[in-house]
Formats: sequence, structure tokens, C-alpha cells
Amino acid sequence: MIVLIPAYEPGDALLDLLRDLAATAPGTPVVLVDDGSGPAYDAVFAEAASIGATVLGHVRNRGKGAALRTGLDHAAQAFPGDAVVTADADGQHTARDIVRVGQATVAAEAGGEPAMVLGCREVDRPGNPLRSRIGNRAARAAFRASAGWSLSDTQTGLRGIPAVMLPWLRAQRGDRFEYEQNILLRCRRDGWRTLEVPIETVYLAGNASSHFRPIIDTLRVGMPLVLFAASSLASFALDAVLLLVFHAVTGALVPAIIAARVVSASVNFAVNRRVVFRGEARGPLLRQAGRYAALAAVLLATNVAWMSGLTALGLGLVPAKIATEAALFALGYLIQRRVVFSRTPAPAPLESAVNAPLMNGEGAATRMEIVTTRPRRNP
Repeated sequence: MIVLIPAYEPGDALLDLLRDLAATAPGTPVVLVDDGSGPAYDAVFAEAASIGATVLGHVRNRGKGAALRTGLDHAAQAFPGDAVVTADADGQHTARDIVRVGQATVAAEAGGEPAMVLGCREVDRPGNPLRSRIGNRAARAAFRASAGWSLSDTQTGLRGIPAVMLPWLRAQRGDRFEYEQNILLRCRRDGWRTLEVPIETVYLAGNASSHFRPIIDTLRVGMPLVLFAASSLASFALDAVLLLVFHAVTGALVPAIIAARVVSASVNFAVNRRVVFRGEARGPLLRQAGRYAALAAVLLATNVAWMSGLTALGLGLVPAKIATEAALFALGYLIQRRVVFSRTPAPAPLESAVNAPLMNGEGAATRMEIVTTRPRRNP
């Protein structure tokens, strides 16, 4: 296995971790990516190189996601066929846990069931920093709503990645903290397994060294849901206006509901395909349109039944519309993400990416300086 550590303005905790790794797992290659920390941190990275790490450096700060992709690109080329374990530079991961996650990753792949192994902390423990507890709770809720499955620690940077998964991982979007969340949001959709390994919960100095921003980065995690909500709200407004107009003209409720839904659904499909699910919506247009039409028909039938029932009970047209759309919102999101706009590509073979040039998220060649050490191999 290879240990990959992205680092931005690291402290002594990084050097302590590297020394512990050298003692706990001697001969394990360590790739360290300096994400534009600047000259003030040259001594730290020089010391890291003297301990035995291979240090790659971004000229400017580009974000954790970009640093991880740089390291993954290097690992795929320098150590083809080896699993990679990513860890954080702030001292929150112990050498023992890094080795445990790596062993679980190698064992799963050797057993024919490769999986991304996630080192998960007990993030809600009362003694943990309040900032971390609040951020993790919000992130878990946003993740569960967006991904459709639960994970006990969505913010963990300790992850074991089997070699066969590397090409897929390197193709995911995001340059900052959202990169790791995008991986989690899409991995099961694209057919990859995940496993959890309990790890020690470590916070140094109240987690002051963490660069995670609870509000901003949680919003990044839940952005697909936010966009879908905005699209649904706009579609609802259009549908409601058309319903009132068509009902006033015709005096017939069911035909008015159907006509309004056909128009608003067509607009909603175009917006969702081009904006909300743009990272997933790469399948054939006609196939996706057919799936969406089938979903729209089911939701329309449900809508008609609910609207007819509620209005028959004496509820006004507008309140009945609001209640119906609110009830169908979550169902519509999950089905569109998992069925209408889903794609399950076959994982690309590792060999296809081994000799690829190091690239950043926009496809331009990565600018980097390599501080030399000879990569260490496992004996």
C-alpha cells in the first residue's frame, strides 16, 4: 500500500505522524503533497523528505481535492497495482489506524470484493470540540438526504482505495473539500462498495488545525439537493400558475392539472438534466426523457389522486397543491438521482490510466515541483 497525505501549512503533527509511520510500517511508501503552503513551510517539508516521504508541491494553493488528485496520479504511475490510503496532515489519524485501514483495503481486494474502506471516528462523543460535532452532524444529515445512505463519519479523510478504483476516483470533480464528498455521493451509485473501520478519535488543540468550514463545506455537500429544491420550487410555481389559469379557462380540475404538469415537467426535465444532475446526466437523451416521462406519469397520477381527495375534503386548491407537492418532493429527488439520470459505467481498468499525464481538475497540466526522496517499497 501507499500512504497519501495532502498538506496545507502543516505543523509538527505531520512530522510526528511520518515518524510513527516509519516505525509502525517500515518500508511503506509515503507521498506528501504540499498544496501551496509557501516558503515559510519549506523546512517542514524538507524534514518530511528526510524522514523518507516523497514530496510533491503545488506552486499555489489549489485545494484538498486537487492535492489528492495530484497524489493519486503520482501513485498510479509510480506504484501501479498498489492500494492507496489517504490520511490528513493535522494529526487526527494515527499510524496504527492508517495501517489497519490499508490492511482492510488490501484484504478486500484480494478477496475479490474491492471496497473503499473508510476510517470512521465516533464524531458525536461529548468530549469532541463543539465546532466539529455541529459540522459533522450537519454534514451527515446533508449527506444522507443527498446520497440516500448513511455514513457515521462523512468528514473522514482516512480512506483506503483499492487499485482498481483509482481511475474512477481520479475522474471525480471538485478541487476542495467537496471532492471527497463527491466521491462518497457517487461511489455506491457507480457500483463501488464501502466498508467502515472504527478508528481512534483524535483532536489536537481543539481541532484548530482543521481547514474544514462547517457551513460552507456542508453547503457544498448538499448542493445537489439545494439545486433540486430550487428547480422543484420554480417548477412548482410555474405549475401552480398554469393550473390556476387552465382551471379558470376550462373549469375542469383534472384536465387543468394534466396540462399544467406537462408544461412544467418539460421545463423541469431540461433544468435538472443541464444543471442539477449535470455530473450524472451523461446518458442518452431519449432514454432519460423516457424515464422522466414514466416518473412524471406516476407522480401525475399520484398528484391527481391527492389533489382530488384533498379538495373533496374541502381544502382549497392552493393549499391542496402545496401539501401534495411537499409530499412528493423527496420521492421525486431520489428517483431522478437513482433512476432517471443515473449511470453505472464499468470501472476503467487501471492500466488505462497508469501512463496518463498528471492533470488538474480542468484538464490542464499540473504545475509541480518534486522534492526528492527515493520512494520506499514494502519489503
